[in-house]
Amino acid sequence: MIVDLNLHGKTVIVIGGGNEAQKRINSLINQDCKILVISDSINSQINKLVKTKKIKFNKQKIHDTKFISKLKPNIIITTTNDKNLNQKIINSAKRSKIIVYSSDNPEDSDFSNPAIIDFEQIIQIAIFTGGRSPAMSKKIRIQSEKIFKKIITKQDIAQIKIQMIARKLAKESIPTQTQRSEYLRSIISNNEIEQLIKDGQLKKAEKRAITILRNWK
Repeated sequence: MIVDLNLHGKTVIVIGGGNEAQKRINSLINQDCKILVISDSINSQINKLVKTKKIKFNKQKIHDTKFISKLKPNIIITTTNDKNLNQKIINSAKRSKIIVYSSDNPEDSDFSNPAIIDFEQIIQIAIFTGGRSPAMSKKIRIQSEKIFKKIITKQDIAQIKIQMIARKLAKESIPTQTQRSEYLRSIISNNEIEQLIKDGQLKKAEKRAITILRNWK
C-alpha cells in the first residue's frame, strides 16, 4: 500500500551525510518537517541546506543507538555503510515504536521510497517496486516521465491550484461534503474558467470560481 504521510511538524533524523542521505533529504525538504542530519561529515549539497537553515546538522559519528531515546524523533532514516549499525538502529527504533528506514535494508524497514515523477509539487506519480528493485523503479520513472509530460498539462496544474483555493473557501460556506463536491466539480466543468486558464488568466479564473461559490445554493 502506497501512502502519503503528513509530516507537518514531525522530526526526521537522517543518519549519514553522503549522496544517499542527500536523496532522502531532497524527498523530505518540502514536507514541512524538521530534518536533523547526524554524521561526522556531509557533502556540499547537504552543507548548503544547513547554511540556509533548511535543515539542522549535528557533527558526530554514530556508534550506538543512544541518540534515539535522547532525541525521540518521529522517523529515522539511516544511510551509513555500516550494516551492523543500520540493523541496530532499525531494531532499536522499532522497539521504541519509531518509523524507520534503512537504505541498505528496505525489506526490514517500515517503508520504501518510490521513484517519484513530480509536477511542480502539485502532482506526484509514484513508481514503486516495494523495495525489490530501486534501480528498476528509477528506470521505469525515466521512461514514464516522458509519457506523463504529454498527458498532464499546465492547465491541469492550474486547475488544481484553483481547486485548492476553492476547496478551502467552500469548507467555510458550504455545509455538507456532498454539496462541496458538487461545487468543486462544477468548477472543473465550467467553460469560462477553462478558457481563462487556457488564456493564462489564472487570477480571473480564481475570481470566477469565488463568484460561483458566493452564488451557490
